Amino acid sequence: MRVLIVEDDSGIADFLQLELKHEGFDVLHAEDGRKALELFESGAPDIILLDIMLPKLNGLEVLRRIRKTSRVPVIMLTARGDTLDKVSGLDSGADDYLAKPFEIEELLARMRAVMRRNEANDEPLKLRGIELNRNSMEVKINKERIALSKTEYLLLKTFIENKNVLLSRDKIINAVWDENHYIDENSVDVYVRYLRSKIDDKAGEEYISTVRGAGYVMRDTSDEN
Repeated sequence: MRVLIVEDDSGIADFLQLELKHEGFDVLHAEDGRKALELFESGAPDIILLDIMLPKLNGLEVLRRIRKTSRVPVIMLTARGDTLDKVSGLDSGADDYLAKPFEIEELLARMRAVMRRNEANDEPLKLRGIELNRNSMEVKINKERIALSKTEYLLLKTFIENKNVLLSRDKIINAVWDENHYIDENSVDVYVRYLRSKIDDKAGEEYISTVRGAGYVMRDTSDEN
């Protein structure tokens, strides 16, 4: 099991690395939010311990970006223990919240608990012949894997999670891109066209329908049977 520790306090980070390595974990460490996202992308951690108050990018923003592509278990570790901070962390997609100072035994117990819950709920998203794994970002059509860019993957995930729902271009932009990237409505059309060229050609049928002047919808025709 690989754990990513995101903590800018070197004393706490060293303590956690020592204890978790002793427990048999493969440990990665990021001292700021941007490094955390880099290690999340390259290191494929099984669980993340994430502080809120971080340099360069705060923990809540790191979590929001991770949740666009992954359901990897995340436990927030922070000295800020008031109710509002807990609610903010959980609403942003955290699986649990532990305020500092804490005992290592409690942290290990919470890690085991969230990993068990994640395993129990690790069902891929499915729509007709498409199967999308939110942990590995693997996509299959009729059981054959297809290669998608990160943006195409996020776009497909958004459509499947909102099947049979008309999505405006603005809603798609908010779901797929973060606030640091300017994307206009014409760019959305381009990315939808890229995605269609991959999934429609592979499946031999249309998945995403255009609603003129309103947006796009991915229909699950199996619901009509």
